[in-house]
Order: sequence, then structure tokens, then C-alpha cells
Amino acid sequence: MNPASLMKLMNRKSEFNRRHPKFSAFVKAVMAKGIQEGSIIEIAVKNPGEEEMTANIKVQASDLEMLQEIKDLME
Repeated sequence: MNPASLMKLMNRKSEFNRRHPKFSAFVKAVMAKGIQEGSIIEIAVKNPGEEEMTANIKVQASDLEMLQEIKDLME
């Protein structure tokens, strides 16, 4: 990733955190506790006037490295 794109992404992350402090605090708390193999990560999206869509994954050992990289990016 080039430095300009990385700076843009970091600025957007900061803006997102300011707009959604409860979500940011939730993610930080989850990541601080750690996600283990066998954990379930679920996400739901409900657009106005539409049915909710939900998906989940059961974390596998092979997912843990990527989750650690995401955690490192968030710091």
C-alpha cells in the first residue's frame, strides 16, 4: 500500500472513530480480550425498509493471523 493511501485510510479511520465512539470502544474491548479459535463473529445489516441480513463465521486457527494484523492496524 502506498503511503498516500495509508494516510487517507488512517484519516478516515479517525473520522469514523469520532462519529461512532461506542462501536470503536466495543471493537477495542473485543480485541483487547482477544479472539480465540472457535469464537463466533457475527455481523448484521439492516437497510431502511429492508429485511436484516446476517452472516457469521466460526474463527479457525488459520484466521487468527489475519485478525492479529487487523488488530495491529487499529492501534
